[in-house]
Formats: sequence, structure tokens, C-alpha cells
Amino acid sequence: MPSRRSLRRPVTLGAVICAALAGGLLTATQSASAAGTRIHDIQGSTRISPLAGQQVSEVPGTVTAIRSFGSARGFWVEDPHPDKNPATSEAVFVFTGKETPKVAVGDAITFSGTVSEYYPGGKDAGLQSVTEITGATWKTVSSDAPLPAAFKLNPASVPNRYAPSAGGNSIESLKLRPSSYALDRYESLEGMRVSVSNAPVVGPTSSYHELWVTAEPGHHRTARGGTLYGSYADPNGGRVKVASLIPFAQQPFPVADVGQALSGTTAGPLDYDNFGGYTLQATELGKVTGDSPAPETTRKQKSDELAVATYNVENLSPATPQAKFDRLAKALVHNLSSPDVVALEEVQDDSGPKDNGVVTAGETLKKLTDAIKAAGGPAYEWRQIDPVNDQDGGQPGGNIRTAFLFNPERASFTDIKGGDATTPVKVVDDHGKASLSASPGRIAPADEAWKTSRKPLVGQFSAKSRPGSRVFVIANHFNSKGGDQGLDSRFQPPARSSETQRTAQARLVNTFVKDLLAKDPKAGVVVAGDLNDYQFSPALKDLTAGGVLTDQVRRLPAAERYGYVYSGNSQVLDHMLTSRPLTRSDYDIVHLNAEYADQASDHDPQVLRIKP
Repeated sequence: MPSRRSLRRPVTLGAVICAALAGGLLTATQSASAAGTRIHDIQGSTRISPLAGQQVSEVPGTVTAIRSFGSARGFWVEDPHPDKNPATSEAVFVFTGKETPKVAVGDAITFSGTVSEYYPGGKDAGLQSVTEITGATWKTVSSDAPLPAAFKLNPASVPNRYAPSAGGNSIESLKLRPSSYALDRYESLEGMRVSVSNAPVVGPTSSYHELWVTAEPGHHRTARGGTLYGSYADPNGGRVKVASLIPFAQQPFPVADVGQALSGTTAGPLDYDNFGGYTLQATELGKVTGDSPAPETTRKQKSDELAVATYNVENLSPATPQAKFDRLAKALVHNLSSPDVVALEEVQDDSGPKDNGVVTAGETLKKLTDAIKAAGGPAYEWRQIDPVNDQDGGQPGGNIRTAFLFNPERASFTDIKGGDATTPVKVVDDHGKASLSASPGRIAPADEAWKTSRKPLVGQFSAKSRPGSRVFVIANHFNSKGGDQGLDSRFQPPARSSETQRTAQARLVNTFVKDLLAKDPKAGVVVAGDLNDYQFSPALKDLTAGGVLTDQVRRLPAAERYGYVYSGNSQVLDHMLTSRPLTRSDYDIVHLNAEYADQASDHDPQVLRIKP
């Protein structure tokens, strides 16, 4: 999701871990010795070690894997002689910092050190902790010991229920119930060798050399092979992130798309980080098999239809490589069949991420429309309103905004002067029909709901096939999910603090639509864009309140309700909603980005064909 861009990591994983260590390590404050303990005694049967802050000595185990890169180096050690309690992990990570540990996989050792709880991202991030050993020393007893068998993650071992509830409070003190909850199962395996076999890929390979698989191949699959996120109640517990401990020169990380699979066995210790949670750090990687799903193409609109599309073009500016402009253009012309009207999100100013006071976006939009024309598309015109500098959120300095493209051969734009960054657009009466005080105009731009967020852009259009027709299109980009607690948070159920602002934004748009319909109950209204929320969310409930709008995604078969993939969940963030006269329109989510390792944007575009 998650927009999710605020959650992206810095350039290197090592830098992330190093920075997080400064604020995320539970400091050892006790000096009691726990000599003769085993690893399962260290791990205990809850998320926090009963020996946290204490010294342990001469704990036996076998080295199963080594992290020899970055600023959080160390190794995993597992006890080959487990206890009979399935809630207690038999492995632990021994942290050595920037030093590459002088151990080898298969070494049987005894280690001593301090038991610590490390919170990736810092304790305030709300995530779970990793039990680890710091300040460690160790002795090698023998070499070439057999590794403990990997625990198999599959439908029989991963529960369908995701997490226990603590009423929004921490679940750290709760006894682990690995046969009841997926999060408890993973925590009970922390640091242990785990494996997946012939695992479907449900999140494509990222630029950080990670991908997502599911250990539950039959659970909530999309029509194209992903895992559907259809409710807060079921975040799909079988999802597991896969990274690699294998040197790239020895085996490059697999490049895979949703719908393919990692055939054979993928195995390694189960880690946890602040960019996705439980992660299989592979020491053995399966092979990518199966074909990638073909990018979709939607049909051409008929002569009496007006095709309206929405597309988040992901921080587009003149600084963006030409190749991306060309890919976006090709998609608009060929995959989307040259829509008549396009609501764009994340159009940056003409200086891109440089925070230099520039707010105009003419160069950005010209570069895109030129690319569209070069790809064989129409000579699109555009309309937009420059925001107040640094007031609309997004990438610092980028001044992202929504904008309209339209094909003047197929659609007319009704220009009404008076729209600017701070003047609210109003609904006015025009001889018994609804019209706008300004077109384009912005909805309630001074309202607190839009603080550091994009303001909706409203435009009045007419279909050339029906002279005199009026279609009101509202382009939106609601505030991001930044600040929400993760699905795998130690607080369950997780708090979604960002919802408050989105619901306020949704109410303002809903009120504006009601104003339009009060002037003309037959008004054709399309609300489109990246709403950064799900079809079952409170924000969408408020946006559709009173039955004034229909969320078109709900009219699709359940397995097709997605256009964004985050942490292995295929989900809905972009929407197209219509007033009652346009409800039975033809709607299509065109899958050509989100499921692929190679993307022009992280969002799939959508097209709605209406008869004004």
C-alpha cells in the first residue's frame, strides 16, 4: 500500500537495521546469570524472553545460517534437541554488529551473552520484537553437525486465524497459541529453520531483492494468482516474505511476478523486520516456475460511451526517466484504449523533488502528453490547479497533485474561471441544472481534513457524442496510511490512525456530491482516484453514505477486486464511484503494474465507460 511510500526503506538494508538498533533495542538492565539454560528457556512461551536483560552462559546449539553483510551481522543458532512445548522457539539470533562472525554453518557451539529484545524500527513503531543475544562470546565444540530439519509451513501448520485480540493493547504477555493463530505460529518459530514448498508468489520481487509467497495456496486467491485482502478479519496468515542470505554472485535473487511460483524447497531461518514482518531468510532458494500473467488490455469505448480512467502515475516529473513516460503512454494508448478523460494522481511539479518553490506542472504534463501522442494516442489537453508550495504532502518538494487529461475530439471541458489553490468550488444553479462556481476547482481546500494532503479536483465535462451533456468528474488522492500500526503489530487489533483523516475527507466529497444532486438529481458524477483505502473501510462507507455513490469495485467478482499489491496482499486502494444515473456503467481494473517486478507505477489503472 502501504500511499505506502512513506514506509519505504533507505537504500541499504544494513543502514536500516543500524539506524533502528539505536532506538529499538531493549537495554539490558539486569546482571543475573542463567547458566545452563537452553535456547527454548531463553525464548519462553510468550513474545518477550523471560530472561530479557539477563546473562546466559554456555548455551548449546548448532549454527544454521550467517548474516555476513550490512551493519546487523550475526548468526542463527538452533538447539537440535527441542523440548516438547510447541510454543517455545528452539533458535535465536546472535548479534555481532558490523563484525562478520567467525563461525561456519554446521558448527556445534556453546554461546554466552546478554538476552535482549530488539524492536525493528524502534519500540514506538509498534511492531513485535526479536529475541537476540548481544555481547556474545562462543566456543566451537565440533564442526559439520547436521542441521535441524526445517519446520514446514503449509496449510496444516499455519492457522487461518491471524492474531489473538488484546482489545488494541499489546499481545506480548499472552501465551503463544501456535495452533490457533498464524502470528503465534511464526513467533514460536522465531529464528528456527522453516521451509515452503512449491510456494505461489503473491508479492513480486522488489528492488530490495525480496518477494512474498503464501504457505496456503488455496486461501483467498485472486483470479491471476495473488492473495486477496478482502476484510480486516482475515489478513491472510499464510503470507511470508522471502529474502536471501545466499551471496548474489553465487545465486542471484529470483525475479518473479505474482502468479508464478518458487518450485522445490525454499528454506532458512525465520527472521522479523519492520518492512513486512516475518521473513524467511533463505539459505536455499526454489526456482521460479510458471508464466507471468499477461498485462491486461481493456476494450475500446463505443461511440456513445465516454471512457473515464484513473491512474496513479507515482511521482511523475520532468526528472523521471523518459522510459517511464513512454511506458505510461503506451499503457494509456494500448492497454487502456485511449480513455476520453483521465484523472491522474501523483503529478509532480516541474522541478520534481527539488524543494525550490516551483509549483507549476506544465512541463510534467506536456512531457506525458507528448509521449502519448508519440505512442499513437490522441492529442490530450490537460487541466489542473497548482497547489500552495509544500502543503499537499507526498515526496518533499514534489508538490504532487491530481490533474485531468482529456481528448478534445471526444470530450469537452467546461472552463469556468475562478479556480485556484485556496478558493473552494461551489455547486451553483444553471437554469435548473447543476454547475460549478469554478472548473476546474478544489473542494474545501482550507478544511483541516486536507492538511498536508491532496485536495480533490473537480471538473465539468461534456461528451461530444451528446452535446449539452454534463459529467462531473472529481479526481482524488486521499491521505496515506502512514502511521497506522502494521497487520503484524504487537498491538492487536492494530490501530489505523490515518483513517480519521480519510473519513473526514470522504465526508467532504460526499457532501459535495450531495450538493450536486440536490441541484440536479440526474447529474452524472464520477468520483475517481487513489483513495488509499479499502472497499470495506469506514472512509468508503462515509463516501457512499446516503446511497449517493456506488463503488464500482463491489460490482466485480471478488477475485478481481484489487489493483495494488502490498506485503503479499492484493487489495483495493483506487476506486471509481458513480452517481445513480451512471451506476450500470462498464468498469474494468486493468492489471498491468501491481503484480509485476518491473512496474511503470505501483498502481493498476482503472477505466469506466459511461453513457452520459
